[in-house]
Order: sequence, then structure tokens, then C-alpha cells
Amino acid sequence: MEDQPHSPPDPPVEPPLPIFDLDRFLPYRMSVAAERLSAGLARRYRAQFGIGVPEWRVLVHLTHSGEQSVRDLERRASLEKSKASRAAARLEATGYVAKTPNAGDRRLVSLSLTSEGRALMAELLPLALAYQQRLDALLADHLGALEAALDLMMDEPA
Repeated sequence: MEDQPHSPPDPPVEPPLPIFDLDRFLPYRMSVAAERLSAGLARRYRAQFGIGVPEWRVLVHLTHSGEQSVRDLERRASLEKSKASRAAARLEATGYVAKTPNAGDRRLVSLSLTSEGRALMAELLPLALAYQQRLDALLADHLGALEAALDLMMDEPA
């Protein structure tokens, strides 16, 4: 009996994928839009003031809410713990932020703006407000609907 050549096994059958339009997938689009907006403003304050996005987020939250713990900043500014801590350390080193240890637990630290930090924000906030005005003009008639939609999404549990 003559050996017949073996044919290769059939490739595995892959299940069909559902139709998925990434260009219409809202979480993806929101993420890309947020990154573009953040980068657009970041270019301006990085060039003018030498700070990055994490530093901006810490500064603007301290300006808005006053003294904050690093833990609160992590949550409010959507920063990872390491990024929030490094940003706070850089801002402290430049004299924009003061760190105060918690009397009950020395591992916990509160941050507040120094007078130098307030002076920096007095220059930074007009830049941010001008950026906001540009976006308001771009969105014009759609701004109210966008803000209402963002409010809904921000209230939705993660």
C-alpha cells in the first residue's frame, strides 16, 4: 500500500465579528476629543509657563477648591497616584505649591497654592479662559446640548 501525502489540517474556523464602527463609538471619540482639547491647551501653557498637564490639573484644582489632599486631587483631577505625587513634588520644588503633613497621619499630605502659585494662576487662567472662548465660538449653537450631555455622562457611575 502506497503512502498518500497528508493534507494540512483545515485552519480553525474563526467566529465572525460583529459589525463595529470605531469612528462612531462614543467612548473612543470622547477620549480622542478630550486628548486633543487637552493637548491644544497644554501646548500654550507649556510654551509660556513650562508646566505639563499633570501640573496644570493640580494647579487648577487647587485654585478652584483650595487646599486639597493628594488623594482628593487624584480623584478629582483623574490623575494616577504617581502622576499626582510627581506633579505635586515638581510644583513644590518650583515654589508654586506648599505641602502640609496631616497632623493625625503624617503619611497624608495636603497641598495649597503659595503666593507664587496664585501669581502663576493669575497669568494662566486668562489663557485657559481664552481657549474656552474659542471653543464656545466653535461650538456655538451646539454648546448647550454638549454641556447637557457631558453633565449626564459625568453623573453616570463609572
